[in-house]
Amino acid sequence: MMEKTCHGGQARVLEASYIGMMDYAEGWELQKRYVKQIDQGERAETLLLLQHSPTYTMGTDRHPEHLLLSEEQLKEKGISLFQIDRGGDITYHGPGQLVGYPLLYLDAAGLDLHAYLRSLEQTIIDWLAEYGIKAGRKPEYTGVWVGDEKIAAIGVKFNRARQRRGFITSHGFALNIAEGIASEGFTGIVPCGIQQYGVTSFNALTGLSLTVEEAAEGLLPHFAGQFRCKLLEDEE
Repeated sequence: MMEKTCHGGQARVLEASYIGMMDYAEGWELQKRYVKQIDQGERAETLLLLQHSPTYTMGTDRHPEHLLLSEEQLKEKGISLFQIDRGGDITYHGPGQLVGYPLLYLDAAGLDLHAYLRSLEQTIIDWLAEYGIKAGRKPEYTGVWVGDEKIAAIGVKFNRARQRRGFITSHGFALNIAEGIASEGFTGIVPCGIQQYGVTSFNALTGLSLTVEEAAEGLLPHFAGQFRCKLLEDEE
């Protein structure tokens, strides 16, 4: 397990860990619990990096018609379905995809929620650039794109803090790493309601065989830089 602690200016502390495979329901409940603990000052801000078993999630902009499989077909394929509280439409999570859940406090003073989304995108864009992948944005959509193919989806929830003025983030990003992931799960949906563009993955673009854990290790410094944190190894 990868575990690191991030100390930033203003005494900001971020605990980050790669926790491997986790059932979606378990991950969702973990986020809810951590959000409450962060709000109450019982836990440091946290970045969870993990993988999920095959799952479709429908956000608050849900369009049921964008799910192309019947209930029976979902059972046959072993894919779970959750209607959740993040923004956005339907997307897929599965093995070979790096999922990141930043649980961060955003102070109400000077708050720019769109800037938070752009910072998540920039974290991924900067990491991909290390490998010569020219990624960017499409103005009408969230997420990270390589040409007309989406490599990372982003959907977040801003939970209103109860102990102070501001929000605590939950949900986050899903970055496709394994080569086969685009054909495994995304063919059963209209991803994020976008019909005219495709989906790609890091390994398909590079010809490498990067593992999800290796991707998590590489992405973490970019996340820390984007959110102005300094990463320190935990003391054993």
